[in-house]
Amino acid sequence: MKMIPSFSVDHTRIVPGIYESRVDTLGEELVTTFDVRLKKPNAEPAIAPAAMHTMEHVIATYLRNRPDWADRLIYWGPMGCLTGFYIIVKGRPAAAEMYPVLLDAFRYLSAYEGEVPGAAPENCGNYLMHDLPMARWEAARYVAYLESADQSVIFAYPEAKRLTLEDDRQFFDS
Repeated sequence: MKMIPSFSVDHTRIVPGIYESRVDTLGEELVTTFDVRLKKPNAEPAIAPAAMHTMEHVIATYLRNRPDWADRLIYWGPMGCLTGFYIIVKGRPAAAEMYPVLLDAFRYLSAYEGEVPGAAPENCGNYLMHDLPMARWEAARYVAYLESADQSVIFAYPEAKRLTLEDDRQFFDS
């Protein structure tokens, strides 16, 4: 089988950021998928499943209720590796254009208090698996990172390189 593009990115070189992952054409419409990476893959702990689930609920609700994004948002959901999210939107905004929207969403979550939206048995397939305090902590950490990050790095996937055994040793020893 052919490798899908998102698995072809060198995950040993990705840093947290907002990356254009792919652009698709649906009829006459462009649809863009962004990799919203909160963790450095394979180098720091993944987000706990209950926190990730809460982040999904709160941020999806926030984005779908934002008048400027409600009609552009197609999907917001977690990556299986629990290091970030995918957001799929209508059109082809640049990653830098997504920055203020996502920064606002994570700021919102970092200060969120109250019930997790949709966290009831009639609304959610695993309504008991939520962790709002940890979701808030992860969001606040990502906000601090985005606010201080070198924007020349966080919007473009790192150049691919051929990995060697020595690269693996250096990566895992650091």
